[in-house]
Amino acid sequence: MATVHLRIGDLVWGKLGRYPPWPGKIVSPPKDLKKPRGKKCFFVKFFGTEDHAWIKVEQLKPYHPHKEEMIKINKGKRFQQAVDAVEEYLKKAKGKDQTHSDDKSKSDKGRKAAKPMKIIEEDDEDAFKGGSSDKEQTDSDPEPSSVRRLVAGTVSGFKWESSPVKDDPHFHHFLLSQSEKPASSMEPITKRLKIIEEDTRSTSIQAADSTAINGSITPTDKRIGFLGLGLMGSGVVSNLLKMGHVVTVWNRTAEKCDLFIQEGARLGRTPAEVVSMCDITFSCVSDPKAARDLVLGPSGVLQGIRPGKCYVEMSTVDPETIMELAQVITSRGGRFLEAPVSGSQQLSNDGMLVIVAAGDRSVYEDCSSCFQAMGKTSFFIGEAGNAARMMLIINMVQGSFMATIAEGLTLAQATGQSQQTFLDILCHGQMASTFVDQKCQNILQGNFKPDYYLKHIQKDLRLAISMGDSVNHPTPMAAAANEVYKRAKALDQSDNDMSAVYRAYIH
Repeated sequence: MATVHLRIGDLVWGKLGRYPPWPGKIVSPPKDLKKPRGKKCFFVKFFGTEDHAWIKVEQLKPYHPHKEEMIKINKGKRFQQAVDAVEEYLKKAKGKDQTHSDDKSKSDKGRKAAKPMKIIEEDDEDAFKGGSSDKEQTDSDPEPSSVRRLVAGTVSGFKWESSPVKDDPHFHHFLLSQSEKPASSMEPITKRLKIIEEDTRSTSIQAADSTAINGSITPTDKRIGFLGLGLMGSGVVSNLLKMGHVVTVWNRTAEKCDLFIQEGARLGRTPAEVVSMCDITFSCVSDPKAARDLVLGPSGVLQGIRPGKCYVEMSTVDPETIMELAQVITSRGGRFLEAPVSGSQQLSNDGMLVIVAAGDRSVYEDCSSCFQAMGKTSFFIGEAGNAARMMLIINMVQGSFMATIAEGLTLAQATGQSQQTFLDILCHGQMASTFVDQKCQNILQGNFKPDYYLKHIQKDLRLAISMGDSVNHPTPMAAAANEVYKRAKALDQSDNDMSAVYRAYIH
């Protein structure tokens, strides 16, 4: 295979491990960062991020010859932003080159021909160890000629090598970042992936990498099914389709499928048909009864399960229901994972859910691209039932907190205090959060359009209290909040947002 010749300042497509190619530029590495021994690679700065990485030469392609190819196979907002950043960079570089071309021509007449920059080849182990050419090149001002030219020696039929990302301190990549604030560019990956071994039933907790918010993802080639197109499910399916997954949908009210069919989804006539057609089937319904009926009812999931079929229960239900569903699915040779989500309709639409999974670890890994499309972070916490327990605790805290905030707002009003001032003070203190600000603003505006149904948070409180009873653990705060939500339901607030609990205090 012919050698691809690259040099500092060249625009390239860089591929790291199993992640998709990303546009970048070969730059000089920091002085204190040595090239990995034994690796034929270049130091690349990625566009649209603050990240860098040593990339093996066989994982690099020249930018211009492969631009159309990459744009066709990669989708996503962050990916497009990165490509736009490249084009803006090229535009500025061209303008700068034109502005100074006359001056350069004049000065070049009385100057010796500059020493040509050394072309770094695959076998050049000492390329980045020093040299005046490297030092003169800067990250922000590469040689304009390197921007204009197309790299010679492009290899036809080039194939990306697929290899896992190892815990290498020389690698730093946006696909492995967990927060909006970038970590130190030289921080080892192992410091940013949270892995905790526990002595409890949760064998591990691992924060998965998210690429839905950090760039394009490579969708799984497995066929995906999705059952339930409610507030949460609709956003999930939309993001799966946007990221290129092949999705078959079903909903009890068939009309809800129409929009997704228009977006490219396939239609399943029954849950059993969806499961039989797909490799991995997700479900997201309202409560334990609906979850059981979906699996055990007429034309239900169980009738379509065959050995090797994967079923992922995303509904927030009690651990007993999860254990029952896991048992019947696996008894037919199926593979089971629970993966309830923490979030709201808006977060679902934005692909920013938090997924808490438990059960078959191999299914969790098979769902990687799906979880990246629908959420910002995912956790795996051991055996089936653990995710249900954790999610009920999370929602118990959230529901109790919302009831307390509503109580504070109404008490402020009853004592002659400004509710807006109460909110302003709250949002400038230690309890400040997007959740508090949005929910309180909606309350003050009288906007109770559902983002998370009040009836569902009350269901979660009830299930959490029952779970506490099963282990003889007191839940007095949750019990008090549950009573307030029950009163709100009696006031016909069930189908409003959970923030409508406010109305229980003013009637």
